[in-house]
Amino acid sequence: MKNENSIGHLAACITILIWGTTFISTKILLSAFKPVEILFFRFIMGFLALALINPHSLKLTDKKHEITFAMAGLCGICLYYLLENIALTYTLASNVGVIVSTVPFFTAILTHLFFKGEEKLSINFFAGFITAMFGICLISFNGFKLQINIIGDILAFAAAFVWACYSVLTRKISSYGYNVLLATRREIFYGILFMIPTFFIFDFKLDLIRFSNPVYLFNIIFLGLGASAFCFVSWNFAVKILGAVKTSVYIYMVPVITVVTSALILNEKITMFSFLGTVLTIIGLFISESNLKIKKRGNENEFTE
Repeated sequence: MKNENSIGHLAACITILIWGTTFISTKILLSAFKPVEILFFRFIMGFLALALINPHSLKLTDKKHEITFAMAGLCGICLYYLLENIALTYTLASNVGVIVSTVPFFTAILTHLFFKGEEKLSINFFAGFITAMFGICLISFNGFKLQINIIGDILAFAAAFVWACYSVLTRKISSYGYNVLLATRREIFYGILFMIPTFFIFDFKLDLIRFSNPVYLFNIIFLGLGASAFCFVSWNFAVKILGAVKTSVYIYMVPVITVVTSALILNEKITMFSFLGTVLTIIGLFISESNLKIKKRGNENEFTE
């Protein structure tokens, strides 16, 4: 059991390490691509990669499960990224970074409600949440004052809530017993499907000639194969082992990784605020993880409807 949990924590760590560096690739691609174009290309590539790795089709044991897969694709693949990207056009990136980091809180509440207490939360979880959020605020605002933009900030909160919904849905899917890779591919399929109607809103252009630029090609490959295909499988694998709440806590580390990679790759300076925020965020993560007690009933973590 301990070995399995260790693998789950490792999967979550690797996932967050990659997701924390995607801002660099996205920033580079935004000079030639619209946000919805980046999303479409990366998830199409991710879907095709998973199809090549395991070409077998997912055989559902219950047709009702299709609804859960569709909702997971809508929330985690389509709505989350669209809401986050649109929020960035209205409010500061620092605001979005802080607000999206509230995902573990929303996940904890939703999981506690829908799983009827299977994942019990101690006071330590909330103490860790407050500590980590204070650290994330120091990192994101870096000594500057918070500038509120109602539309953008509401959209960012909506993105955080939607990802929490995705975490709960993947927890439910994990109880079905399907192959994680095939289940993730099904989610991505629905995410792409729900993404298509937005093409008409955001003026989507295929224009594949842009990938003749090796820089753009490399970065979309990184996002498609690494951040989409691999990371969604590894994240769902971690959720299956650790549960939705314990896995979501690793999201605290995204701003920390962003600070470190910015210093290493973009030569940005780590300020005293960033350093203190990083320390507090890591402490908050450990506090939240240390005393989160999960009660399992029977052999499976069943999602109660």
